[in-house]
Amino acid sequence: MVRLPRPGGMPGVAADSAFVRPALDVFTRFLRLGSSSFGGPVAHLGYFRREFVERAGWLDDAAYGEIVALCSVLPGPTSSQVGMAIGARRAGTLGAVLAWLGFTAPSALVMGTFGFFLNAARRAGPGSALGNGPLTGPLRGLECVAAAVVLVAVLAMARTLLASRFAYVAAALAFAAELVVSPRAPGFSWTVLVASGVAGALFAPAAALPAGSALPRGSRSTAMAAAALLLIGLFVLPAFAAKSETLALFTTMFRAGSLVFGGGHVVLPFLESLVRSGAVDESRFLFGYGAAQALPGPLFTFAAYLGAADIRLAAAPAAGAIAALLGIFAPTFLLLTIVGPLWGRMRALPRAANVLSGLNAGVVGILAAVLVDPIGLAVVRLPLVPALGIAAGAFALLRFGRVPSWAVALAGAGAGALAFNYGMP
Repeated sequence: MVRLPRPGGMPGVAADSAFVRPALDVFTRFLRLGSSSFGGPVAHLGYFRREFVERAGWLDDAAYGEIVALCSVLPGPTSSQVGMAIGARRAGTLGAVLAWLGFTAPSALVMGTFGFFLNAARRAGPGSALGNGPLTGPLRGLECVAAAVVLVAVLAMARTLLASRFAYVAAALAFAAELVVSPRAPGFSWTVLVASGVAGALFAPAAALPAGSALPRGSRSTAMAAAALLLIGLFVLPAFAAKSETLALFTTMFRAGSLVFGGGHVVLPFLESLVRSGAVDESRFLFGYGAAQALPGPLFTFAAYLGAADIRLAAAPAAGAIAALLGIFAPTFLLLTIVGPLWGRMRALPRAANVLSGLNAGVVGILAAVLVDPIGLAVVRLPLVPALGIAAGAFALLRFGRVPSWAVALAGAGAGALAFNYGMP
């Protein structure tokens, strides 16, 4: 058997162990994190640093900071991207795949099961779980919690990302544009972000990106192949989406994963097209979004729920969940593959930081618009006193009590059961 050196330089490790053991280590560590990392993307980054910088020693703070900075620039789920990049540094492409699988699988399985159950309940008839059944109260409570979660996110992101007069103006324009674009052209919120980025390049005050690059360097040919696949997913697949409901769902999710800047919450306007098309009704949409707050791992596993709950795929909910999950995360793999060998050149562009300033402002504006429609409108349609009470309590716990979002979601579901099942109709 061929002998290869250990990563640290010590000889005597068999070839299979040199590759298999690091890959398995990646998977088990990320599976543990995927089962216990509550609190959203920012909290995930804290968990990652403790695990891989302090405990495992796989990289130092400087390299970790560079990866986080790069993934914050790219569209898609930031914490998942960071995890994939760490996995790739440790065990190559297989490490990136296993990092994603370990971190995503626990919450994806739970969310897919929720979607399957709700789809089955819908087929059972109007008197089932989401009619006037036992889930009515928790559903409404989680809708109120979702409003509080997004409000906290808007305020936190505004405080962090809106650092100039230009940023405030750009965010306000993005807010207004999103309220116009989303109801009329679902899935085209990315045009608002593109306009924000262009505005940043032209008008944002001078800024600079941090120095250095820590991503694994792939080959140029692999990056070109990944770029071709990304373009096919964005511009070719939609032409064939009408031929298959599963392909239509995959295409919607692929577009969302490719064009969402700012993390999990900003994906809402892209996925709202499923509500407008009738694939998932608004109550189930917000129920899934609220339920995702109570689970560890990436918020993008909300896609597994939507795939399983899609009325067009009621006969094959597992296929819907898998198609949606692969669709929304596939662009992340492709983007990391593209950016790896090009990152040094990209970050050297003179206006790169200014474009990022515009994109960040656009993210805040779009998220504020989503808070108004559909989330805010859904809440005010509920019995107003208990709905506002649950939303205000959730906001206070999240904003001032620093209570984890999963605990607030569980409390909101319980409060909803008490208020709406046993209180007001």
